[in-house]
Amino acid sequence: MASILIVEDDPDISDLIAHYLQRAGHEVMRLTSGSEVMPRVRTAPPDLVILDLMLPGMDGLLVCQAMRANTATAAIPIIMLTARGDEADRIAGLELGADDYVTKPFSAKELVARVAARLRRHGTATATAAGIVRYQNIAIDADRHIVTLDGVEVKLTAKEFLLLQYLVQHRGRVLSRDVLLTDVWGYQYTGGTRTVDVHIRRLREKLPVLNDAIETVKQFGYKLL
Repeated sequence: MASILIVEDDPDISDLIAHYLQRAGHEVMRLTSGSEVMPRVRTAPPDLVILDLMLPGMDGLLVCQAMRANTATAAIPIIMLTARGDEADRIAGLELGADDYVTKPFSAKELVARVAARLRRHGTATATAAGIVRYQNIAIDADRHIVTLDGVEVKLTAKEFLLLQYLVQHRGRVLSRDVLLTDVWGYQYTGGTRTVDVHIRRLREKLPVLNDAIETVKQFGYKLL
């Protein structure tokens, strides 16, 4: 699963792209203005950006140029998306650093295929290369045992870190308290399942985005949406 940022001000087109990307197993984030892009990608870099050319605030060519000029975002693949189809626009986007160019109207399935191909060439995710796993605006650095929220480090205990990592790795699955105790705390742990509830509560307190993202399955366990 890769994190894809869609920058598109047409809600119908954005919905269509998001639907197909989510069906392909990707995590989708969306923006509607070019001026919103750099603050987002600097703090929570996606694995790939689908970037419309005609945007309010800051057009796609300027966004692409800004991303390529910033060391923190320069390597993020960009697929340019626009209603313009003439050669000059296509060349301008590619010269500024876009990795691919898709002209509207387009096939959503073809766009998803292009995303997959670009991710394969890029090494799938900036996260894997750096030992980092991302969930929404949370970044989990497994190598350094650090978690950041919007780029700011959040102090977690060792078990909180392992629990968060496990939930993200098994996103979408309902996990019983017994399974969480066994896989996170270990076979030798003799504490009760209440321990899991306490740690889930602490994760929600420290990372507020998890309040709605972690679903409580009554009398069973939890699921990260």
